[in-house]
Amino acid sequence: MLDFENLEDRINEIYRLHYLDVYRFLICFTGSQNDAEDLTQEVFIRVLNHLSNFNTGNLKTWIFSIAKHVAIDHYRKKRFSSIFSEGFFKQIVSTEMEPNEILEQNEMKKLVHVALSKLKPTFRAVVILRGINEFSIKETSEILQCSESKVKVDFHRALKELKKKLNINAKEVLGNENGKGII
Repeated sequence: MLDFENLEDRINEIYRLHYLDVYRFLICFTGSQNDAEDLTQEVFIRVLNHLSNFNTGNLKTWIFSIAKHVAIDHYRKKRFSSIFSEGFFKQIVSTEMEPNEILEQNEMKKLVHVALSKLKPTFRAVVILRGINEFSIKETSEILQCSESKVKVDFHRALKELKKKLNINAKEVLGNENGKGII
């Protein structure tokens, strides 16, 4: 029989250690604080419900594997709506920068967010895990449940596609074919 106090302590420790990383992953995937908060809770509910089934391996990659599935389920439900909103980036303010620098940085973040949101979910997930959360290739492959080679190839292709989308978006923002700038 399980000792409830030790189980409760273990669950609290798991939550404390991994909550912020899972939340950041989900906020990057959804672009919404409210969705990320709800999905983070869903992840830890699933972790709690299946913790007794977890025997070996890296706990963090197991938790992120659950987070990936929760995020993909969410994406499927909201397939026809925008995945990323600008709400997350509006909250990032630096008091050390000049207002025009902040505006320029926010515009660039919007461009990156829009371009990232247009990537297919597998590419978006690998960019978030490798590029933003800085997981290793091995950890990313465990989370995404694919080979390390696939992670490398998908990350390379995703970055190439992201760069392409950013160039297109930059042209659209700076000016259109009539010579009239959008901004």
